[in-house]
Amino acid sequence: MKKDNKFGKKSELGTKPAKSGNTGQRETKEVLGELVGRLREKLNPKMASVSPAEEHRRGDLKPNLDRLTVGVDLGDQWSNYCILDLEGETLAEGKLRTTQQDFAELFQCLSSARVVIEVGTHSPWVEEVIGHCGHEVVVANPRLMEGSKRRKRKNDRIDANKLARLGRVDPQSLHPMEHRSREVRQDLVLLRARDALVAARTELINTTRGTVKSIGRRLPKCSSRSFASQAEKELPVEIREALLPLVQLADKLSDCIKEYDCRIEEMASEKYGHTKLLRQVRGVGPITSLAYVLTLENPERFTQSRDVGPYLGLVPKQEDSGESQPQLGISKAGDRMVRRLLVGSAQYILGPFGPDTDLRRYGLRLCERGGKNAKKRAAVAVARKLAVLLHRLWVTGEVYEPLRNSLSLPSVATTAA
Repeated sequence: MKKDNKFGKKSELGTKPAKSGNTGQRETKEVLGELVGRLREKLNPKMASVSPAEEHRRGDLKPNLDRLTVGVDLGDQWSNYCILDLEGETLAEGKLRTTQQDFAELFQCLSSARVVIEVGTHSPWVEEVIGHCGHEVVVANPRLMEGSKRRKRKNDRIDANKLARLGRVDPQSLHPMEHRSREVRQDLVLLRARDALVAARTELINTTRGTVKSIGRRLPKCSSRSFASQAEKELPVEIREALLPLVQLADKLSDCIKEYDCRIEEMASEKYGHTKLLRQVRGVGPITSLAYVLTLENPERFTQSRDVGPYLGLVPKQEDSGESQPQLGISKAGDRMVRRLLVGSAQYILGPFGPDTDLRRYGLRLCERGGKNAKKRAAVAVARKLAVLLHRLWVTGEVYEPLRNSLSLPSVATTAA
């Protein structure tokens, strides 16, 4: 057994208790000894000979005082850049077109430097172009950086200068992130294209139903796939000519979505076979499992499975200040499509056709508490636990046990008795 001391460290109960007079002094010496040991490890010459690329991969970015530092504020048509010398003075500022040719021409002329950019639409290919020129590229996450709302002046030139200065002296404040590989990004296009078609079909169906309601009629309830066949018979005569093209277009989109589903299932089974581990959970199909695997890409990047919840934005936001601790909604960080798919799977698990599992029992307990939006809160909570479970199955390759926690409770009770 272990007990927390006032410094937050663990101490074994088997050791001799210190006298009450010098307990704090003894613990202070222990903490100082640990700190000195850590400093010695960092100052070890064997650990010091690490390349900038290795530091970046490990997340141990240090101040860049022996090379040029470049900050680039990416724009859709034009991008601003700022170059700092070894002393932190501005060497050059300017604009360049946001094209591969212009970026290659600029950075091929520079000596080895650290280049800081913000994540965005163009950042994946910009990182590749600059990296091929022999520079270290740091991709900043603006969502986690201090916002620009407090600044009186903000423009692209100032943003580029700020990125360069932070990248030079305090790169950790940029909250650096890594892009997915080119192959994974290309495979994700298939899922995002299907997602766009589903959104377009939903918009057409909602527009048709809403228009019919405006004249005092209603279309029958049905699934999205059968909407065309059901709605075509029930369209009012007075607006049939205007709405029939929308119904027919929704039918064509359903056929396209079906083709995408076949391609996604084929890719999941042939190229990403480990998605079968995730599909052991009822409610997780080929689309959700493939989107989950491609978004995370490397499960080893998370030291704990529970870290996946915050990564996908399924945990509450925090804006605590003093005694004020307001209850806020989820952060909605990370990939929106994966988060929506996980919530959809959670709704299936909690629905009438969901199997009896630990996840379902956990969600139903939350629903029983009642309160405003109890079902929505339960669905999000189950989605967060589902994300953690899928990562665990992916890493360990274990066989999924739907009632693992429920079956272990009696044995625990017996042992305690």
